[in-house]
Amino acid sequence: MKKINVGIVGYGVVGNGVAKILEEKKDLLRKKSGIEINLKKVFTRNWNKEFPYPLPEEKKAKNLDEILEDKDIDIIVELTGGIDFPLKLITEAINKGKHIVTANKALLAEKGKEVFSLAEEKGIRIGYEAAVAGGIPIIRALREGLVANDIKKVYGILNGTTNYILTKMYKEGLDFDTVLKEAQELGYAEADPTLDINGTDAAHKIAILASLSYGGFIDFSEVYIEGIEHIDSLDIDLGRELGYTLKLLAIAKGHNGEVEVRVHPTFLPDDNPLSKVDGVFNAVMVEGDAVGESMFYGKGAGSLPTASAVVSDIVDIAKSIALGVGREIEITSMNWEHKDLILTKVKDFYTRYYIRFTVPDVTGILAKISAVFAKYNISIAAVIQKEKVVSLAKKKKEKVVPLVILTHTASENNVQQAIKEIEDQKITVEKTVIIRVEDEES
Repeated sequence: MKKINVGIVGYGVVGNGVAKILEEKKDLLRKKSGIEINLKKVFTRNWNKEFPYPLPEEKKAKNLDEILEDKDIDIIVELTGGIDFPLKLITEAINKGKHIVTANKALLAEKGKEVFSLAEEKGIRIGYEAAVAGGIPIIRALREGLVANDIKKVYGILNGTTNYILTKMYKEGLDFDTVLKEAQELGYAEADPTLDINGTDAAHKIAILASLSYGGFIDFSEVYIEGIEHIDSLDIDLGRELGYTLKLLAIAKGHNGEVEVRVHPTFLPDDNPLSKVDGVFNAVMVEGDAVGESMFYGKGAGSLPTASAVVSDIVDIAKSIALGVGREIEITSMNWEHKDLILTKVKDFYTRYYIRFTVPDVTGILAKISAVFAKYNISIAAVIQKEKVVSLAKKKKEKVVPLVILTHTASENNVQQAIKEIEDQKITVEKTVIIRVEDEES
C-alpha cells in the first residue's frame, strides 16, 4: 500500500482539526482511499501553549526547513492565513516539488494567478476546497459534478458572521452594534471583525468561485464590495413588508463575455431558499445551463467542518500521486484558459433596487422623486410611505418620514445619477439608503 506523507504549516483551529482527523481516522481513510496517509510533521511558531489536539514531540517541527527540506513529505498543508508569508511558503514548496493544500482564500483571490501559474509550470497539484464555504464541497462540485454545465450564475451566503448578525436583526429587531457585540462574546465574530462585516471575506470567496466557474483570473481590486456596517433595522423591517429578507450576498454572473462579481447587502424574496439560511450557516446557489439551479448548504467555518474539506484535498492529491498521474493531465488550477476575466463595471450593473428616502412629511414629495426617476428611465414597482417619525425629527424639530421605493430592474448608473439629483434638489433630509434586490426579475 502506497504511503503518502503530509506536513502541516500552521496549527490553529483548522490545523488542530486536520491533525485530529488524520491521526484518529487513519483506518477509515486507508479503507476509503486505499492509501496510507501519514501526518509526519507540523510546524507552528509557538509550541509552548496548550492545543485542543496535542501532538507527540516527534511530530513537532522546530523550523520550516524540517518540512520544506524533507524529501519524504509529499504534501504541504498551508493553514497560516494572511498573504505575504504563505505566498513565500507555497512558492518555495512548489519549487521543491511539494503538492499544496490550502484554506487561504485571501491568497488565492489576490495572488491566484501567480500561484497557479507556477504550480502548472512545475506539475504541482493545489487543493483549495477549504478556501470557500468550509465544509461545503462547492469547489469539487464546480470542478467535477457540474463540469457539463456552462455556469450562468453563482451566488450565496459565504460569511457566517454577517449572516448571524443579519439573522438576529431580522428575528429579534436588534440593532447592528448590539448583535455584533453578542456575536463576539459567543465566538461567532473575531475581536477585529472588519474583514467579515465589510464584505472582504465573502469577496475573496466569490472571486475564487468566479474564477473557477468562468475559467480565468480576476483582478480582485475590481470586485465591488459593500459591507453591512451601516444596515439599519428599519430597512430590515420595511423590506419584510415588501416580502424580502436581507442577506449579505456574494454574486458572480457571466454575460456578454464579461463577469459581474459583487458583494453587498441584498434583499431576497422570502421564498428564495437562501432566505431561510440562518445563523452562521453558509449556502451557495449555482445555476447551470444543463442542471438548472442547485443549492449547497452547510457549515462554512469551524475546526472540523473546514478540516474535513482540507482532508478531502489531501486524499484526492494522495490518490493521484499513488496512481502516478502524469503532469500532462494534472489538474492544478481552476479549469482556467490562461486568460484574465473582464469584470463588468459597477455602473453597468442591472438589478432591482430598494431605495429609502428620508423626507419632510409634506405633499408633493413623491411626485418630485417620480419625475426624476422618469427622467432616468427608472420604473417604480412599489411604494411604502410611513407616518413613523424617524430620528432626525428630534434634531431638527420637523416631522420627517421614511419613503421607500422598490424599482423594477434598472441601471446602476441611472439610479446613482437620479439619487444625486434628488439629493442636490434638497428633496431629502438624510443620506439615501440603497439596497439591491435579487429576484426573478433582476
